Amino acid sequence: MTEPCYTLIQQDDDKEQSTIQDLKKALEHGRDEQKIETMKKIITLMINGDPCSQLLMHVIRFVTPSRDKRLKKLLLNYWEVCPKTNPDGKLKQEMILVCNYYKNDLQHPNEFIRGSTLRFLCKLREPELLEPLIPSVRDCLNHKYAYVRKNAIFAIYSIYKNFPYLIPDATELISNILVVETDMSCKRNALVTLANISLPLAAEYLNSVWSQIDSFDEAMQLAVIEIIMKDCRNPTANKSKYIQCIFSLLQSNYASVKYDAATTLVTLSSHETAVKASASCYISLIMKVPDNNVKLIVLNKLNELREKHGRIIDGMTMDILCVLSSPDIEVRRKCIDIALEMVSSRNVDEVVSFLKKELVKTHDQEYERNTEYRQLLIHAIHTCAIKFHEVAANVVYVLMEFLGDAHNASAVDVINFVKEVLEKIPELRSKIVTKLMESFMEMKTGRVFRGALWIIGEYCLTVEDIEAAMNEIRNTLGDLPLLASEQRSYENENEDEKKDGEEKKSAQPRVLADGTYATESAFSSSTNAKKENKQKPPIRALLLKSDFYLGTVLAATLTKLILRYEELCQDAEKVNTLKSEAMLIMTGIINLGRSKFVNSTIDEDSVERIMTCLRTLSSVPEDKLLKEAFLNDSRNAYSQLVRTQDKKAAQEKELNKKNHAIQVDDVINFSLLKSKKNVQSENDEIEADLTRATGSSSKTAKVTSQLSRVMQLTGFSDPVYAEAYVNVHQYNILLDILIVNQTSETLQNLTLEFSTLGDLKLLETPVPHTLRPHGFHTVKANIKVSSTETGVIFGNIVYDGPGALDTSCVILNDIHIDIMDYIKPAYCTETKFRSMWTEFEWENKVNVNTNITDLRQYINHIMKTTNMACLTPEHALSGECGFLGANMYARSIFGEDALANICLEKQGDSIAGHIRIRSKTQGIALSLGDKITLNQKILKN
Repeated sequence: MTEPCYTLIQQDDDKEQSTIQDLKKALEHGRDEQKIETMKKIITLMINGDPCSQLLMHVIRFVTPSRDKRLKKLLLNYWEVCPKTNPDGKLKQEMILVCNYYKNDLQHPNEFIRGSTLRFLCKLREPELLEPLIPSVRDCLNHKYAYVRKNAIFAIYSIYKNFPYLIPDATELISNILVVETDMSCKRNALVTLANISLPLAAEYLNSVWSQIDSFDEAMQLAVIEIIMKDCRNPTANKSKYIQCIFSLLQSNYASVKYDAATTLVTLSSHETAVKASASCYISLIMKVPDNNVKLIVLNKLNELREKHGRIIDGMTMDILCVLSSPDIEVRRKCIDIALEMVSSRNVDEVVSFLKKELVKTHDQEYERNTEYRQLLIHAIHTCAIKFHEVAANVVYVLMEFLGDAHNASAVDVINFVKEVLEKIPELRSKIVTKLMESFMEMKTGRVFRGALWIIGEYCLTVEDIEAAMNEIRNTLGDLPLLASEQRSYENENEDEKKDGEEKKSAQPRVLADGTYATESAFSSSTNAKKENKQKPPIRALLLKSDFYLGTVLAATLTKLILRYEELCQDAEKVNTLKSEAMLIMTGIINLGRSKFVNSTIDEDSVERIMTCLRTLSSVPEDKLLKEAFLNDSRNAYSQLVRTQDKKAAQEKELNKKNHAIQVDDVINFSLLKSKKNVQSENDEIEADLTRATGSSSKTAKVTSQLSRVMQLTGFSDPVYAEAYVNVHQYNILLDILIVNQTSETLQNLTLEFSTLGDLKLLETPVPHTLRPHGFHTVKANIKVSSTETGVIFGNIVYDGPGALDTSCVILNDIHIDIMDYIKPAYCTETKFRSMWTEFEWENKVNVNTNITDLRQYINHIMKTTNMACLTPEHALSGECGFLGANMYARSIFGEDALANICLEKQGDSIAGHIRIRSKTQGIALSLGDKITLNQKILKN
């Protein structure tokens, strides 16, 4: 029989270890308090591998007679771990005395001692000890206290399960208890026991108390659901009656009962009414349960229901959106993700209207993580509008009101949404462009202005729109020329400061209401008002802050507008006037960038870009190639990007559908047509869940992957050989270590000692063992992982030598935990990537040093090495060029983000460049950098 497993307890190595003689003396002469401490030491020693067989009689003689309840509780723990048989497998003679002790405690007047002893009997596996105790256990079924009766029921169940011949009438006994018992906890234990030993009798009992099920307590109702789940696999079961019972339990007052009832109902029936009732129950639970973790669990269950029965519950989208009233951002995110999958042409108007109201509330009310919630709503509305064009016109104007949002990410999401709507819905272009130009003065950030200027340059297609756009650009720039107007403004400010200084000198002290003195100038308030009124126009202010990338985009926009205006307008004077003004703006940007008024001087790339725009406008005759590049190529590139993204999204959706599809040649199981021999091969929902949870599927457990994780810890010539199989679970590392005694001597007290570096923690200390000559032994060690960092496990094997004081030691090889076990590829938007790149403070720069000669092959190799996903679109990486740049992203199981940017240049037959890695924590940045450094080169056979 397999030995039970116990918890390992760390011993205090700093204190002197007590010898067997000391423990005997403490038990023989000590008081109850001292005996309690001694028993704790003995139990700890036994759990950690020392049988302490010499102490058995002392425990029986000096501890058993005690009446102290704490000591009796420790005695039960001692009997649980104490070896009860001799090496030949026969029961020890001393255990006859112990059996008498059990019998006395089962008849003890104190209900706690009786109940504790009955709980202990559930763990006893020796029929010789159990047989004399059966009458006492039966008597406990009639005890006046429920605590004793409920433990007696489970004791009978345990005995009957392991040794049915000891209590042959257990089924009848438990059935009678169910009829006469009044305590709900006892009835629940009896019902669970009856369901496990005789399911038909349990179902018969349910039929007899059908009308009382709604009045049962929580534990009893959960037991009823469990019996219904089991009995429904029986072909003769009254399934319709069971479904009716589950429907009534959906209205239970207990959240756990409602959750189990909803899950069971969908398992029993896939009818539309059942699915809707389960979904409504899940939504009700999410709204009422305060725990956010429970909300997320139920939302996941609701999402599974949607995947299986999407068409049935699509009409409940608005009910699901009510979950947005929860303050937790993760619950809201999950809720919106589910709702977006359920949006259809029938309910899209209602969904978008609800999201718009929530979006407006983010301005009026303060939510937890308000800006992130606003960004989430904007993205949801964006998705709905692109998917269903008929609602785009209603939401685009609402979203454009957020272009002036101080939170950069939200405004950038809106401008990207506007670009996509303009590309996909041509009929809205004119109105959106007009609305965009009205919002120009409200914008605050360079990225939003760059997107807005690109839209104006591409979609202002009439003379009136171009003239209106030029007028708005003038307003956002202020007085022209830029450098001269800044010089005049600077001189005026100096004069004002001189006047203010003179006025301050003439100011007189004034006594305030509290008796203190204050100095007030007659012109101080008016001076502050003048400074406030002299705020710079938005684009001019950004240029003065050295945002010259915006200056290049503005130059390109002006070039597009003038070239298109030249084609549309026949009035040469107007064309020349606008062209001259555009060239004045461009030269003004360059001159301003080289002046003292900006924070930093303009870069050469921006100057070159603006000069290209100037040459294009002044070229005579016209350069058709440049004109084509400005007017058509940019929009064509964006159109290709949008098509690529749509195609990729469609492929992912199709792939997900294929994963859930049922093949036409799949076997259909008809439970009514199956013989009793094949009943166990049915698709059991509970067993399927357990298989998914434990990962015991044969498809995933590949022999090759297991062998690759075997690490040699010692050499073949060492007296002790050891190797470890490293099994990485989500948050734990299980080391399965094989130890081989390669000597012809018995090794006493052989112990594995481990230590860790990094965020690793050893949970279990291996127990000392005695290893016979040339013997084998397997030891398991459990290590907890708390973050995504490269960890190291090191240690040694210690065993006693031939002499009393001799100790031998074998040093183990280090086990390096691979960071790749905790990093998975992930995807995010460009906006989110940029915001995280700006936010994360830890950066690790790795220089490229590889024998790979192809740029694309190198990027693929790095992606495979680091488990990172490439965010750069495929078309941006295609083609042959001497340069290549890409962004990569991954996410760990602990929720940590890892970003990477690769910049490569081909120099002859080699590749040069660098990889920049950023993360929120130092460990993941350094670990990824080390991984890339070690695996840059491809090993050749």
